[in-house]
Amino acid sequence: MSRERTLAVLADLRAEGAELDALVAGLDEAGWTTPTPSPGWDIAYQVAHLAWTDEWSLRACRDPDGFHPAANELLVGVAEFEEIVDRAAAAGAALPRAELLARWRAGRAAVSAALEAVPEGTRLPWFGPPMKAASMATARIMETWAHGTDVADALGVARVPTGRLRHIAHLGVRTFGFAFAAHGLAVPTDPVRVELTGPDGQVWSWGPGEAADRISGPALDFCLLVTRRRHPDDLALSATGPTATAWLPVAQAFAGPPGEGRAPLRN
Repeated sequence: MSRERTLAVLADLRAEGAELDALVAGLDEAGWTTPTPSPGWDIAYQVAHLAWTDEWSLRACRDPDGFHPAANELLVGVAEFEEIVDRAAAAGAALPRAELLARWRAGRAAVSAALEAVPEGTRLPWFGPPMKAASMATARIMETWAHGTDVADALGVARVPTGRLRHIAHLGVRTFGFAFAAHGLAVPTDPVRVELTGPDGQVWSWGPGEAADRISGPALDFCLLVTRRRHPDDLALSATGPTATAWLPVAQAFAGPPGEGRAPLRN
């Protein structure tokens, strides 16, 4: 990926953070403690989690050799990785709101600057597979958007979809094999064609055009699927073929365990 493309992804990362920032900046205490669709997590937990993952992203950029030893220390005496995530979110959510917001803002800015300085071609360590700077920025867009969706849902805000969804959809396609493996399933070898309609009506596509297995529908719905923010039954996605059909319930664009996912909203 060219440096110009990397800079464009980083610009979208900053824009995604700014959109969520606008949702939480003016919240009072009652607002910060509003429950979100993620069980046990209020809005403060969501922002604290983003601040924590930004700190680990920064560690990956500044101390790649020390990343995995530090990550392994987190796992000592812990049965599930989700326990670490919950603890970190709880610790951040306990901070005074102004301090939490300042911490998240500072972390976002530092990660953007650090990723911009990473030499082209360098792979950065992570809790999942290592990534180049642009891919890590894409992952940060995905996570910011996903947790921003939880915040928007909690506040009853309908966000306007943007072209930044393409980053999330791309990551969702790229993690096809990882999603099956994360659920303990064999990775299918049949290719899948994905055709999505973006917010401006443009069609985004991945995979061979002649593939028998296909997924199509709104890009927004596919992004909600791969971030596990909606149950497949609540999305206007069409799957054709056994591999595409099997992908829908396990699709996952983020590292770590899949969790239980969301229950269907429809009766």
